[in-house]
Amino acid sequence: ADVTRINAVRNEAVKYLRRHFDFPVPSPVANADLVTLLMLASGKGHRQLCACTVLKVMHTIHHLEARELLFQLPVSNEEVFHLVEQKVYRVIGRALAEGAPIVEFIGGRKNKDSLYTKLLSKSEATAAQIYDKLRFRVVTRSTDEILGVIRLLQREILPFNYVIPEQSTNTLLPFEQHCASRPDLAPLLERMQSFEDPEAEAEPERERESLVDNEFTAPGYRVVHFVADMPIRLSDARLAAAPPAAWTLGRIIFVMAEFQVIDTETDARNEIGDASHSAYKVRQRTAVMRRLKLGKPGLALPGERKGDE
Repeated sequence: ADVTRINAVRNEAVKYLRRHFDFPVPSPVANADLVTLLMLASGKGHRQLCACTVLKVMHTIHHLEARELLFQLPVSNEEVFHLVEQKVYRVIGRALAEGAPIVEFIGGRKNKDSLYTKLLSKSEATAAQIYDKLRFRVVTRSTDEILGVIRLLQREILPFNYVIPEQSTNTLLPFEQHCASRPDLAPLLERMQSFEDPEAEAEPERERESLVDNEFTAPGYRVVHFVADMPIRLSDARLAAAPPAAWTLGRIIFVMAEFQVIDTETDARNEIGDASHSAYKVRQRTAVMRRLKLGKPGLALPGERKGDE
């Protein structure tokens, strides 16, 4: 069934490219199985370009149809969230049993008051823009173990290509410096693409502070944080409950979830001063109060001088 589904997505991708772009997809690529496509994509030449293009369109079709499947399923958010939690808890539980360097794991859902506050604190926010209704937090023994835990998460829980870039930040682990300090990773650096801004090299701390994605988060707060669309495989029983129109859409749905990875020492530092969660909540609630009473950024609350935080 999985092979049939993959072939159907590939065929639709090839038809789309030929239908709208007159894209010359040679038969060896158009009829290739998934393993062959991946091998071609890792090579060179025209077939490599064609294979990469087909795989990109396949990825888009798969993601779109998985979303459509979720919309058609007769299930509540509660049930969907439970499926996500089951998957994450199962993977983390197995990792802990195998000796993974995880000292703390917390999973949960934002309560309604937190959701209300988050929406009210931002003038542009809508319910569709809340990415962390489901959130998971992993604490490692040291920063040296963070990369390994992220690899575990991406191998077992969420593929890297479903991580949402604009909702993902790293203010904790300078990637290239970390790799350079590791004998097993340093030889690979020259083969990696560089995503660093050359103009930011002189001010690395300022660059890291600019990565903080939340206006209420203190500049000194450090964490590896990412939001991802988690793929969840549906059982036969759940798929059978879907309308017949959904049966051609595969058996994978995607659910948004937030992940934080941090080490114990940094976690303790984050709870001191402006970076603490309590200070964060004060800044957020102040913004909500200002918006509810004044409705316009920049105005001062009674008893507060304009420009005060």
